[in-house]
Amino acid sequence: MTDQGIDITVFKGSPSGKIVASTTHKDSLKPDEVLLKITHAGLCGTDLHYKTSGIVLSHEGVGIVQQIGPEVTNFKIGDRAGWGYLHNSCGHCDECLSGNEIFCSKRAMYGEADKDQGGFASHAIWKAGFLFHIPDEISSSEAAPLMCAGATVFNAMHLYGMVPTDRVGIIGVGGLGHLAIQFAAKMGCQVVVFSGTKGKEDEAKELGASEFYETKNMQALKIGAPLKHLFVTTSQQPDWNCYLNTLAPHAKIYPLTVSADALSLPYMQLVVNGITLQGSICPSRGTHIKMLRFAALHHIKPIIQEFPLTEDGIEEAIRKLENGEVRYRAVLVAENDIVGKSK
Repeated sequence: MTDQGIDITVFKGSPSGKIVASTTHKDSLKPDEVLLKITHAGLCGTDLHYKTSGIVLSHEGVGIVQQIGPEVTNFKIGDRAGWGYLHNSCGHCDECLSGNEIFCSKRAMYGEADKDQGGFASHAIWKAGFLFHIPDEISSSEAAPLMCAGATVFNAMHLYGMVPTDRVGIIGVGGLGHLAIQFAAKMGCQVVVFSGTKGKEDEAKELGASEFYETKNMQALKIGAPLKHLFVTTSQQPDWNCYLNTLAPHAKIYPLTVSADALSLPYMQLVVNGITLQGSICPSRGTHIKMLRFAALHHIKPIIQEFPLTEDGIEEAIRKLENGEVRYRAVLVAENDIVGKSK
């Protein structure tokens, strides 16, 4: 930061899909804002949708507080902090006043607002009220994927009536699925995992799965007791004719990935069994904080691969993610990462 303002090195997508370095300039730090030195940033499947749009990529950022505005009281210089999909909201609509600011009609979210900032950068400036303290039990590299992937699966499990006595299904053992298994198991649920890859069975059970079913070339699913909740963490829609037969009456289905495709399900099975199709996105701040506390208490950690936070490092991570070669979350690490507190 200089008298002329703050220059931030950022990494953007481009029409060709190539990652390009650029500079974002901020005139000053506002009274309620925090300047972070970014140390770690996660790559999410959503970033692939924006890699040709020209925005600064990544919404799973973690860094060290370097400066705070005069009105900031909840952070101090040297603290670790992270942020996710939501950057701001109006603060006075019904949704905001109910603690549901993620649904604020004036929300500022990744891909829609603040396109000149993101996790793939040297620094970031955000409102203090939309940053999260990182618990000491969670390293910065592990914290980055929790800002979106972990928060997304926890939000659906926490808000919509899942209880420890429930039998829950998780489709997919990948970036979202491997975290969903851990959260559901630590919540006390019986966790039934479905995957097209037989080789993931041992790992799924190590993460907390009670049962595992390979679904490659399946014609029907027979799993014994039915499921009360079904979390879809795969990028492609499953064979609904098979999965609807595994659900208990009044069960809920949660599509958790992002897709531009139409969602098509058999109509009558939903109607006659009272099945709920529940939309869910990243959480509002209160639930996000609970997620971090829960993850710290129960030692829930993403399985990560690290790459350098450079143009080449980002392109390599994107290429591996597109080819299905990331196990299971890619994290970009700044080359001059602070040793010690940032872990």
